Amino acid sequence: MKNTIKFSLVGSLLLATFAAQAAEINVAVAANFTAPRKERAAMYEKAPGDQILASYGATGQFYAQIKNGAPYQVLFAADAKTPAKIEEEGLGVKGTAKPYAFGKLVLWSVTPNFVKDNKEFILSPEVKKIAVADPKLAPYGEAAYETMTSWGELDKAKAKFVTGDNIGKTYQFAKTGNAQVGFVALAQVWKDGKYTEGSGWIIPADLYKPIRQDSVVLNPGKDNKAVADFMNYMATSPEVRKLIESYGYGLE
Repeated sequence: MKNTIKFSLVGSLLLATFAAQAAEINVAVAANFTAPRKERAAMYEKAPGDQILASYGATGQFYAQIKNGAPYQVLFAADAKTPAKIEEEGLGVKGTAKPYAFGKLVLWSVTPNFVKDNKEFILSPEVKKIAVADPKLAPYGEAAYETMTSWGELDKAKAKFVTGDNIGKTYQFAKTGNAQVGFVALAQVWKDGKYTEGSGWIIPADLYKPIRQDSVVLNPGKDNKAVADFMNYMATSPEVRKLIESYGYGLE
C-alpha cells in the first residue's frame, strides 16, 4: 500500500513537471492551409508536447485583429505582403517573415466530370453561380479576379458571383452546391496527386501573380523558445515539407 502511494506521488509529480514544461502556441492560419496545418500540428504535438492553438480565417481579417491587439504569436498568411506589412508596422519580429508554401488556384466543382478546362465554361448556362473569395481580403480571390481579367471574362462573369470573405467559406459554397463551381485553393480539394472528390481545372500559373504564402512571428511570440522551436521544426522537417507538397502546394 505504501509503495502504491509512493509511485502515485511520483507519477503525479512527473505529470505536473510535464505540464509545466509544455507550452501553448497561439497561431493564426489562412483558411486555405487548414488541412495541412491540422496535420502538422498533430505531428508537432507528439514531439515536444507543446499544444498548438490554431484559428483559421482570412488573412485580411487576421491583420485587422493583430492591429487591434489579438494575442496571436504566429501568423501563417495566404500572401507575402501581409507579413511584410506586419514587420514594417512593428507588429511582428523583424526578419522572421519567410515563405512556407506557394499556393495554386483551381476552378473546382463537387460534381465529378463537370468542370471543363476552358475559359468559356464559366459563362456557359450550366454554370449559374461561381464561388469567389473577396479579393480585398483573400489572395486566392485576388488570383481568381486576375485570372478572369486575363481571360477578358471578369465583367461578364460577375453577375454569377457568390462571394465569401475567405477561401474557406468560398469552398463551402462550392462544396454544398450553392455554387456550381468555385475558384478555390488546390490544397482544399487535392491530396496525394488527385482530387479528394469532384472535378477541377488547375488554373495555369501564368494567369495570376504567384501566391507566395509567408509566415511571421508576431510580437507576442518574440523571444519565446517554444515559438522558436516550433517555427524551426516547420521550416526544416522533411516530413512537414512532404506533407505540404502532398496538398498540391509548391515549395521554394
